[in-house]
Amino acid sequence: MKLGSLKNPRRRDGDLVVVSRDGQRAVKATSVAPSLREAIEDWANCYPKLALIAKELEEGRRTDAFEVVEEEFHSPLPRAFQWADGSAFLQHVKLVRKARNAPLPENLYTVPLMYQGGSDDFLAPRDPIPQIDFSHGTDFEGEVAVVTDFVPMGITPEKALEKILLVMLVNDVSLRGLIPEELAAGFGFFQSKPSSSFAPFAVTLDELGDAWKDGRVHLPLLVEYNGKPFGCANAGEMHFHFGQLIAHAARTRNLGPGTIIGSGTVSNEDPSRGSSCIVERRMIEQIEKGKPETPFMKVGDRIRIEMKDASGQSIFGAIDQMVIQV
Repeated sequence: MKLGSLKNPRRRDGDLVVVSRDGQRAVKATSVAPSLREAIEDWANCYPKLALIAKELEEGRRTDAFEVVEEEFHSPLPRAFQWADGSAFLQHVKLVRKARNAPLPENLYTVPLMYQGGSDDFLAPRDPIPQIDFSHGTDFEGEVAVVTDFVPMGITPEKALEKILLVMLVNDVSLRGLIPEELAAGFGFFQSKPSSSFAPFAVTLDELGDAWKDGRVHLPLLVEYNGKPFGCANAGEMHFHFGQLIAHAARTRNLGPGTIIGSGTVSNEDPSRGSSCIVERRMIEQIEKGKPETPFMKVGDRIRIEMKDASGQSIFGAIDQMVIQV
């Protein structure tokens, strides 16, 4: 099942819709719950009703179906109570640490890295990325994320996998020039992590079929930058699976329904797979050519992030954003 949120200027959480498997048609589901956030908070009651709408939509029995226009969609959760982003792809950790001459954590292979991002004002997947100062080094980061049910403190990684309700794609916008100073201060990311955006559709695990295995999505993340292929790294190469990331986040606290947990930037050791962010490309250029060549984002630059199934059909819709100055 695919779910999304239509933009509604009168409702910050948008209007809940059920989307067809091909991403072409949708039906408003506000009779079940006004928004996806509220549906998640009452998932046991709302899920079967939403699943019935999805079935009727696929069978062509919904006369209220309308054509999907992705520009009219917000992020599936326009805001969330919690957004915690991990770094489960160790190749990415190694490259970005090398880029800023930072040592690798001693427990790199055993304890996930994670930061808590701002979740009160996500960008829509087709809205521009607003920036004030381009000396900050604006970068995109293509990632996968999951949305959880209530997660009790101290949960095991295996049990945590059972708490996953939905899967999404993310553009975790990062300001590379601000990161070293913030991390050196000892309190972690804040100004260096502006609003993220999420692809238009959140999907249930069954929608992924065989691609969902061992708590990972085993499909390439397709990244285009200014209309050219930039990366196609396989998201299945996570060192830590999503159950481990959720359990790490819940080590000392409960996680409320609708918590979003990110994978971190999708990254593979195979250089032919390209990159899912600019800073990785710059570090590879530094190693191979002696200096980075790819500049960070500027006004008018465009990033597109998408994932397709084995038949070539888009699963989540696309993040497609242009940078603007405000």
